[in-house]
Amino acid sequence: MIPKVPLRSATQALSRIFASSIPQLRAMHIQSIPMWVGSSNNYAYLVTDESSKDAVIVDPANPSEVAPVLQDAVDSGKVNLTAIINTHHHWDHAGGNDEILSQFKSLDLPVIGGKDCKSVTKTPQHEESFKIGHKISVKALHTPCHTQDSICWLMEDGEEKVVFTGDTLFVGGCGRFFEGTPAEMHTALNKTLAALPDDTKVYPGHEYTKQNVKFLTTVLQTEPVKNLQKFAENNKQTQGRFTIGDEKDPAVQKATGKTDPVDVMGKLREMKNNM
Repeated sequence: MIPKVPLRSATQALSRIFASSIPQLRAMHIQSIPMWVGSSNNYAYLVTDESSKDAVIVDPANPSEVAPVLQDAVDSGKVNLTAIINTHHHWDHAGGNDEILSQFKSLDLPVIGGKDCKSVTKTPQHEESFKIGHKISVKALHTPCHTQDSICWLMEDGEEKVVFTGDTLFVGGCGRFFEGTPAEMHTALNKTLAALPDDTKVYPGHEYTKQNVKFLTTVLQTEPVKNLQKFAENNKQTQGRFTIGDEKDPAVQKATGKTDPVDVMGKLREMKNNM
């Protein structure tokens, strides 16, 4: 015997089942803009909340390559450009700010970044949050070491999580300690970024994966390193294809002969520098 269910309740139940079977639409769209390909291999990123078309440009360092992309997106109505975001002050990340501001003067764009970034107007506190459009939440993660004003930007749209790491974290490596210490990079990588969910996708400031793999294979012969090497050999771009979880491999400690995590960090950087 089939139990009687009120039609309204049955309809609501079916609606819930149907809704749960449909993939949730994501609002966040990321367009990578390669710059200086073949030399420094930088990336700028155009991040758009598709529900509102509000967008930000991350590290538009080379206006001759970035501005045409932005102009086309703005003129076509695909995006409403709302801000420049910088990961740190080095010229190959923040050096294009003024030219972008000039070209898009009518938009009155704020520059959100570390205190030393060119023409910066807003420096969020560590873990301070704001939104892009309706759905993308952004959190500033201060990671001083490569530069003292380095900020990684965590962006979330529902369950999708990405982090723009500038020159703090690359796929398979990290930045040089130009303005900081091994202890600071240990905090940046092993505490601040490692605390993010493992499925957070990494969008670094440069395409350095092939070079990083060359070093990794001298200290590790694990399956993940072999897989990364194969991927890098067959793909020119690796941004957004690997996660925070992929960067965690405690076996790397053995190659340094050190046990203290700060000493491990310093030794690894020294070994990479001397390669």
